[in-house]
Amino acid sequence: MAVTHLKRWNFSIGTGQPLVVIAGLNVLENLELALSVGRHLQAIAADLGLPYVFKASFDKANRSSIKSYRGPGLKDGLAMLAEVKRRLNVPIATDIHEIEQAEPVAAIADLMQIPAFLCRQTDLVVAAARATSAAGGWLHVKKAQFLAPWDCKNIITKAREVAPDLDIVLCERGSSFGYNNLVVDMLAIGEMQRLGVPVTIDATHAVQLPGADPRTSGGSTGGRREGVPIIAKAAVAAGADGVFLEFHPDPDKALCDGPSCLPLDAAARLLSTLKAVHQAVRA
Repeated sequence: MAVTHLKRWNFSIGTGQPLVVIAGLNVLENLELALSVGRHLQAIAADLGLPYVFKASFDKANRSSIKSYRGPGLKDGLAMLAEVKRRLNVPIATDIHEIEQAEPVAAIADLMQIPAFLCRQTDLVVAAARATSAAGGWLHVKKAQFLAPWDCKNIITKAREVAPDLDIVLCERGSSFGYNNLVVDMLAIGEMQRLGVPVTIDATHAVQLPGADPRTSGGSTGGRREGVPIIAKAAVAAGADGVFLEFHPDPDKALCDGPSCLPLDAAARLLSTLKAVHQAVRA
């Protein structure tokens, strides 16, 4: 099993390391909310002795409807993330969708993320790998809903063709199961770890019901937020090295993917439980 070290923040992810918490908002709404959520989650992680990374998207390009809220965009979004990083002194994770975003994002984000639907886009993977390697960060790649876990080997190979020493972390987020549904095969976590990289679980997006929010007649993604703790606990028990979670003070008022988002006041109990499960499994 692999261990990856994030040098500038002096923590690691992988075999024998603490459970890494990548958590925050689905998408940036405003700076005050980002700071409030980040500060709350950072304090919980610190109390538990868990490494913490704040995550939020500056743009949600893959939307069901052209009217869906996408975020503040690259310029304003990166400025917000830089301010969160400065004020909270915390590493940042965010995702990219276009090749031109790679270098400016790498300058701010310690974990550059490639969304699941884009993980086979060769030019995007190459650009992200080069920019992340030059900046000394991690490349966090979500496994697509249509990929077998062992097929992620090709993503790793592409990235390391241009950045041989790149630190890569793969993310399990469920597989398509018929229409408007996802399931998580917990055996996939070990399969991806056998590729020589750490693996996280995106429990939030794993409970999505793509294009199936009854409130918008298919114009947005539905979800089953009550399933997030179940997926997270099961994945950590299966050996996941980190958890990827999204919170909001009032999920029903979140501007994006509220049905899959957990209330912020649920964070302390869930993260405490996940730490206990992780320690039990690794004992």
